[in-house]
Amino acid sequence: MRGSCRAVYRSVMGTGYLDSDDDIAALATPQGTGALAVTRIAGPGCVERLARVFSRPDVLRSAAGYAAVYGKVLDSALVPVDEVVAVVFRSPRSYTGQDGVDIMGHGGMASPARVMDALMAAGFRLALPGEFTFRAFASGRIDLARAEAVDELVRARTAEAQADALERLGGGLSRQLDELIGELVRLAAACELRLDYGEDEHPEDFAEALPALGAVRERCAELADSYAVGRLRDRGARVALAGKTNAGKSSLFNRLLKEERALVSAHPGTTRDYLEAELDLGGVPVVLVDTAGLRVTSDPVEEEGVRRTRLMAEGADLVVYVADGRHALDEDDYAVLAAHPGAVLVWNKIDDPEALSAPADWLPVSARDGTGERQLGAAIARALGASAGEARLRVASKRQHDALARARDALTDAERAFLDGEPLDAVAVDLAVALDALRGIGGKTGSEDVLEALFSNFCVGK
Repeated sequence: MRGSCRAVYRSVMGTGYLDSDDDIAALATPQGTGALAVTRIAGPGCVERLARVFSRPDVLRSAAGYAAVYGKVLDSALVPVDEVVAVVFRSPRSYTGQDGVDIMGHGGMASPARVMDALMAAGFRLALPGEFTFRAFASGRIDLARAEAVDELVRARTAEAQADALERLGGGLSRQLDELIGELVRLAAACELRLDYGEDEHPEDFAEALPALGAVRERCAELADSYAVGRLRDRGARVALAGKTNAGKSSLFNRLLKEERALVSAHPGTTRDYLEAELDLGGVPVVLVDTAGLRVTSDPVEEEGVRRTRLMAEGADLVVYVADGRHALDEDDYAVLAAHPGAVLVWNKIDDPEALSAPADWLPVSARDGTGERQLGAAIARALGASAGEARLRVASKRQHDALARARDALTDAERAFLDGEPLDAVAVDLAVALDALRGIGGKTGSEDVLEALFSNFCVGK
């Protein structure tokens, strides 16, 4: 980040993010019991500053990039506070583009805290959330799409979400965007060339460029549409099991979790409050909620449970309505289903000799023996929009989705304008809008407010 850009960002983001001459430090591993703790430092003077509180200062100062140095971190009285291995990274071949050191010490609460105290006493500033990654972006080491992938990778809760984020971090999305931007630049140049000719001159018709324009538009649309799956894998979904008392919701809850989490009883109204747990459902981190049975009751505690069930169902991304397959549906069932038209319908207890045939559109399931469990998982994934098909590049950021949607819409307008016989000036404007949207995904254009909001949500130490 150079010159006036630095001044603009500083005015919005405040002291810190763009004070890249500061030497910063942060604990990069979670606090708590563990074998190791990693404290990360970066900045133009960070190695020299660390050497002042290091038991082998000359060895540390002379260390080459990617070298590990054993020693001890010292407090202001030169008393050792921890025994560590310092891995040195030298500019520009480091994560931030500056000199940096990852200090690997003992885990727990006391040792990392004492190391941080020693660093603060030596003049380091506590890093802001995402400040290391911000410096990587500001120095041109990564673009904004890859910076977002860093945060997505840290937050990934399923193997599929982790794989998606790793693909983006590796530059998969950035390379695709560069190709699309390159093609749009070529199309914009072709459009401008035709605008430079007078009416009496007849250069090659711009219609020959329409197939290429359409291909870019389609790819932007595909990437924008991938957000449905990418968002689910990144953010997860909340799925509520609802139904009457004794429908078998708690048994189904336990079956899907593969463990006995909910109390199961033949006595109606056993579940008085909701119970929730996380599971990986086809690569989507799902919070599954077991709720109290829906019925009219005079018990004030159970009545409160029913009230909470209705609230849970209203706030869920998806409702799975469980019916007792031994009884026909009644007005109460239909009233709930009318309030949740997108619910997955489960006809439970089909293993019971008294079970009725499942109505159309209902999934026959047995929470007792597992019949229909796989089909239920697939139905929930479909209802959430998480049926991803074959692996492909996806986006998980709303910012990226919105930019791709703007590019798609602008290119649609460009095609329509040309086919409707509008002047090429209108087409050129739409192409410029699409280019600006795609460039913004990588951080080549965009506001400083976006940067502040993005990096401030990162973990400290990243």
